[in-house]
Amino acid sequence: MMMLGLGSVGLVLLSLAVQSGHGAQDSAVWSREETTERNYYTRYHNMSEITAWMEQMKRENPDVVSSMVYGQTYERRDITLLKIGLSSTGRKKAIWMDCGIHAREWIAPAFCQYFVREILRTYKTDTKVNEMMKNLDFYITPVLNVDGYIYSWHNESTRLWRKSRSPGTGGCTCYGTDLNRNFYANWGMVGVSTDCCSQTYCGTKALSESEARAVTDMLGKMREDILAFLTIHSYSQLILVPYGHPNISAPNYDELMEVGLGAAKAIKAVHGMDYTVGTSPDILYANSGSSRDFARLIGIPLSFTFELRDKGEHGFELPEDQIQPTCEEAYAGAHHIITYAHDKVFYSYAATVTATLSTTLLAAWVSSATLL
Repeated sequence: MMMLGLGSVGLVLLSLAVQSGHGAQDSAVWSREETTERNYYTRYHNMSEITAWMEQMKRENPDVVSSMVYGQTYERRDITLLKIGLSSTGRKKAIWMDCGIHAREWIAPAFCQYFVREILRTYKTDTKVNEMMKNLDFYITPVLNVDGYIYSWHNESTRLWRKSRSPGTGGCTCYGTDLNRNFYANWGMVGVSTDCCSQTYCGTKALSESEARAVTDMLGKMREDILAFLTIHSYSQLILVPYGHPNISAPNYDELMEVGLGAAKAIKAVHGMDYTVGTSPDILYANSGSSRDFARLIGIPLSFTFELRDKGEHGFELPEDQIQPTCEEAYAGAHHIITYAHDKVFYSYAATVTATLSTTLLAAWVSSATLL
């Protein structure tokens, strides 16, 4: 990848292969000229461009941005996240966000890129974002299903590819598993298929896919620190809360709904778009084995799926002129959830410490008064 800066000066991306050994899938047939940084975030970008952008974010923000490879895909490509936050001597809480678990949902990686740009653009001037950057680290995976995403860029016939790219087993000649049916959360119970040619094929067993295992391992290591889990999809304009099984409710369902409805209100305030909030069985369809449900199952208190624009007019092929407004409104919704998660922990903790200190001082004063 040859790359000139992502600033306000002209930008030219000459996409070359960024990962050797994968032939045409990684080779760059896409050449694009951008005129401004703003234009960059109003276009869809292939995997080579996103990889180069991640490196650019690290170079331009070395004090707050680092990257981590935390797994590999079936085709042996790295699964990489950006870790964003101000340095701290103590252990920090975390926010998890992943995009692109379903390959054809191109607006999802575009949102992850926009989200990163916004927090990096505003944390020095926005006191709330700065406070959250001090207390939290953001773990953001722009593209989780790397193999599938690359495949979806091949040509028109592959544009709507959804699943991973692992081959079928037991004589099945179809490819791919639905990664969002492969997690160890009521796996294989509802809303899945055991036909490997199906779009909702759940795999031969829970965590049969390396991509699902990578996320599972990361969440397992970090679960005591993660305050909110956000997984970004399209389409339908929904905010989904756990669980996907119709007979199972999250213990904090009321809180999840309250926070989700607040996020939907924040979204509507930006461009007037209505997002519906609820469990998947209530407002979409029943399903099992999702990453959202797994996150809640292991104790992450706030777990949400965003289904971005639109409601079916364009579906997975959302026009590029809708990228910016979609990302602007989704950012408002995500910001609401993250702010709630942050304030619940840090302000409640501060209030508890203050109350404890006041009680201690009062007790000491009473003891002193008694002795007098």
